[in-house]
Amino acid sequence: MMEEKGMFGGYYSSMIVLIPAMIFTMIVQARIKRVFSTYTEIENSKRITGYEAARRMLNANGLQQVPINMLKSDSLTNYYDPRNNTVNLSSEIYNQDSVASVCIACHEVGHAIQHATGYAPVKMRNALVPVTNFAQNASWPFILLGIVLSSTSQYGTMFFNIGILCFVAVILFHLVTLPVELDASSRALTQMRTLDLVDDADYTGSKKVLSAAAMTYVAALATAAAALIRILLIRGNRD
Repeated sequence: MMEEKGMFGGYYSSMIVLIPAMIFTMIVQARIKRVFSTYTEIENSKRITGYEAARRMLNANGLQQVPINMLKSDSLTNYYDPRNNTVNLSSEIYNQDSVASVCIACHEVGHAIQHATGYAPVKMRNALVPVTNFAQNASWPFILLGIVLSSTSQYGTMFFNIGILCFVAVILFHLVTLPVELDASSRALTQMRTLDLVDDADYTGSKKVLSAAAMTYVAALATAAAALIRILLIRGNRD
C-alpha cells in the first residue's frame, strides 16, 4: 500500500511541471486574441474578402476544382480537409475584407497546395492522425491503470509504459505539425505578394497574425512535452 500511496503522491506533486507550459499557453492565447482582434478591424488595401483571396490563390496554383465552404462557426475555426479536398472558412473569414481574413484564408490554401504537391510532412501528419486520436484518449487511462495495478499485478508496469508510448506519439504528432503549419504560412505570405493580394502594410499585419497563430502549435508541443516529463517523474517515483 505504501508504494501505491507514493505513486499517487507523485501523481499530484508532479503537476508542478505543467505550470510553465500552462502559463506559456495562456500568454500565447492572449496574444493571438489581441493580434487577431486588431487585424480583423483593419480592411486590406485591395478590399478583397477571405473567400476571394483563397479563390485567387487556388486558381493560380491550378486548384480550380477545390471548393471553398463557409462554416457557421467560431472565427478561428478554419481548416483544409484532405479527406474531401476542401478549404473550410468561418463565415467571418469567408465574408470579411480584413487583413486577418485574407492571410488566414490563404494559409488554409497553403495546406491545399501542400496536399496537391505531395508535401512529405503532410503525408506523415495525416498518417499519424488516427494514431494520435487513439493516443490522446488512451494515454491517461493506461497510466492510471498502471498506477492502480502496480502494487497488485505484474501488468501495472506494462500498462504504464503503454501510456508513456501514447504520450510520445502525441509529441511526435506535434513535432510534425509545426513545420507543416509554418510551411503553409510561408506559402501564403509568398503568394499573397506574388498575386498582389496585399500591400506592404497588409503584408506586415499578415505576418503578425500568422506568427501569433503559429505559436499556438509551439504551445501545444510544450504542453505535450511537459505532460510527458510529468509522467516520467511519476514513473521515477514508483521505482
